[in-house]
Amino acid sequence: MDSDYLPLSRSRADRDAHSRTSPTLLAELVADPSTRVLRVHRGRVATLEGASGGDVGLRLGTPGTLTEGAQLVYLGRDQDARYVAEIVPDVGGAAPQGEPSRVGDDPQGGIAPQFSQLREIGWQLPARDAGLAATALALANWHATHTHCPRCGTPTEVVEAGWVRRCPADESLHYPRTDPAVIMAVVDDADRILLGHAVNWPEGQFSTSAGFVEPGESLEAAVRREVLEETNIIVGAVTYRASQPWPFPASLMLGFRGRALTGDVRPDGLEITAARFFTREELDSAAAAGELRLPGRTSIARGLIEEWFGGPLLD
Repeated sequence: MDSDYLPLSRSRADRDAHSRTSPTLLAELVADPSTRVLRVHRGRVATLEGASGGDVGLRLGTPGTLTEGAQLVYLGRDQDARYVAEIVPDVGGAAPQGEPSRVGDDPQGGIAPQFSQLREIGWQLPARDAGLAATALALANWHATHTHCPRCGTPTEVVEAGWVRRCPADESLHYPRTDPAVIMAVVDDADRILLGHAVNWPEGQFSTSAGFVEPGESLEAAVRREVLEETNIIVGAVTYRASQPWPFPASLMLGFRGRALTGDVRPDGLEITAARFFTREELDSAAAAGELRLPGRTSIARGLIEEWFGGPLLD
């Protein structure tokens, strides 16, 4: 498995980090009509088509249609343009899921963008768009939850083109947060894969085990702990497969393959209500019959399962 080909890891833009330190960068970008702007609103990104319609791509606007009060963040550049995320403030209401929004509409009469969930359409986006959207959402989520200094509670100010928040009281600098989480395809000696059903998932939804890395814990230890806690399965050898950002709100998913040393599956009943080992034939037939729902194609869980399976699976 190659991280560069996972849906949300396919970033192609140069992050251009050295330019962020310029205090005039955002003003220059706003004054440049060639700058391309990605609107972000309520955890969604502006797209050309909805999740259910044809080809999907980001709807990139120009600085001339910026929303008053929006937070701007520099995303980077490529050979075509420089890119800015426009984080639209949560005022005036947002469109229901799957419907166009009038927030930030073009004052010249253009069509309002469709706002889509990245976790639903990420696998359909071109590589450049997937990288821009993942970065924009991660930063939007961080800004929304880190408005005050964690040391003294003073409201922070945004600097370095949206990549740093500075406390004016104690001069401390605060950077975007990323939480490491492990996700693992656990396989037994019969080459069956372990999948579980989480308590809050729709009926029939199954996926691989996953969980956050705890302080003082290695990635391999986190894999073994999570699988044991959730399913009572002891894991031996652990091998790294790939990683993918998951900005919902701030995770980095680190994918692994684990070898099951035991076979007595017992779901914990708290997080996982059902779990079992599947052969390839059982998984394929259950998915084809609609008895089992697989993780979405944007997730690394889908990639881990299909890597074990040996190819794509039907939804």
